[in-house]
Amino acid sequence: RCIGFILTALCWGFTNPFIKRGSMGIEKIKRGNWVMQTLAETWFLFTNWKYVVPLAINLSGSAVYYYTLSSADITIAVPITNSLALVFTILGGMLVGERPPTRTELIGMSCIVLGVALCVTS
Repeated sequence: RCIGFILTALCWGFTNPFIKRGSMGIEKIKRGNWVMQTLAETWFLFTNWKYVVPLAINLSGSAVYYYTLSSADITIAVPITNSLALVFTILGGMLVGERPPTRTELIGMSCIVLGVALCVTS
């Protein structure tokens, strides 16, 4: 059960920086009305593999989450997935060149991991 939630957190968190990077340039798209703007932005995103691949991995995390949730306690599922997703987002961000975490953020990440460990083992 916990492996499924950790995998979900990995899919959700680790892909966020890659989705952000893959959507770079969307702000340059300008169209005359909101319908054309929405269509142009949608076309831009879904024809860009740098956006689509991380998004597909992220969405597969949701499938793993719902599958794992069917046999697990929701009071454990939510804290594990959401808190670890934050940790994986920071780590993924470092891989794409975002700034490394500060000392305070590292302490916070350690507290998150410790708290998740306490939830799982109790």
